[in-house]
Amino acid sequence: MSETGARSSELVELVSDLVSIESENPPGNEKPAAEFVANWFEEEGIEVETVTKPFEDRPQVVARVGSGDPTLVLNGHTDVYPAGDRSGWDHDPYGAEIEDGKLYGRGSVDMKLGLSLAMLTAKNLKPEIESGELDGSIIVHAPIGQETGDPGTLALIEEGYAGDYAVVLEPTQMETVTSNKGLAWYDITVNGEPGHSARPDSGVNAIEEAHPLIGRLLEYDAELRDQDHELVGPGYANLTQIEGGLTGNMIPEKMTLRMERRFFPSETVEEMDEEVGALLEEIAADNDLDIEWERVSSYESTDAPVDSYPAEVFRNHSSDTAGVSTEPAGRPWAADTRWFINHTDVPAITWGPGDSAQCGRYDEHFDIDEAETGLEILQDAAREIITTAED
Repeated sequence: MSETGARSSELVELVSDLVSIESENPPGNEKPAAEFVANWFEEEGIEVETVTKPFEDRPQVVARVGSGDPTLVLNGHTDVYPAGDRSGWDHDPYGAEIEDGKLYGRGSVDMKLGLSLAMLTAKNLKPEIESGELDGSIIVHAPIGQETGDPGTLALIEEGYAGDYAVVLEPTQMETVTSNKGLAWYDITVNGEPGHSARPDSGVNAIEEAHPLIGRLLEYDAELRDQDHELVGPGYANLTQIEGGLTGNMIPEKMTLRMERRFFPSETVEEMDEEVGALLEEIAADNDLDIEWERVSSYESTDAPVDSYPAEVFRNHSSDTAGVSTEPAGRPWAADTRWFINHTDVPAITWGPGDSAQCGRYDEHFDIDEAETGLEILQDAAREIITTAED
């Protein structure tokens, strides 16, 4: 596809509009994107509702085409990672620039593309649904808070928008994903005693005290990397943030680091709490440390049946149209699929064009031809699901 042709495509135009709207989370700035999505559906004559749960100032959007059964939910979150240091970008993170058949920008692949696919599928199938050619209906979720584990999708489910089948349109290179790791964030604090740095022995330096803790946590991560799951890879214990001290000439009284524990589909957050708690108790006892910890956020893992009806339909269409493998697939990151699998009886998968290796990176991008193919597959699979009853 030429760049001129790409610019004129409806999909590229819609993704570009969404990418140009900064909706970073943190801090949870999804409102402008949600307002755009709601207005777009209104202009297309599609029934739309704004939902202000779980947060009044962070609206979510639900659109519906048709009222028949079965109902297919297409889910794409509005929040994106922060763009970070703009000097690290060769392309404007909110410019939706196109170069060599790729569209660049923060949230381009994660997941303004997936949201655009959902919106256009609802629009493009609307005539067939309203004419009765297609029996069922489509619901589009545009939830908040996926990047920080907020229960946006869960709130939409609890408001009655669960459907009969669901597809969470994260980038999977169009593999049909049924397993995702979970994760839990732990803030671990080492306590010392404050003092003036001119007399360093007058206090207990919490940063220095933390050395054996950090060393043991690195060993813990190495041990987890030796464990492997056939679909999602090894476990991890990543050290992702650190904070300590009040000013440059004081002995730091506290040092807090954040550990992110990535765990397997068969494991639970509660099991991680027990494991991490026992490990920290052991470290404290072995090194005479005063350690406190708390879990500050978590994402449940997802372990869905590999042979569910939507999984089989999407595997077949992805294989027939794009030559994608039909083997069961998983991903090492968490997805909102967990809200359907763990909290309802709705069969759900994670599927979409784009490479998740781009998520959170400078110059995040997707291949436009792949995206157009993804739209074709999504629409064909949606037609089959809302026309043919499950055996």
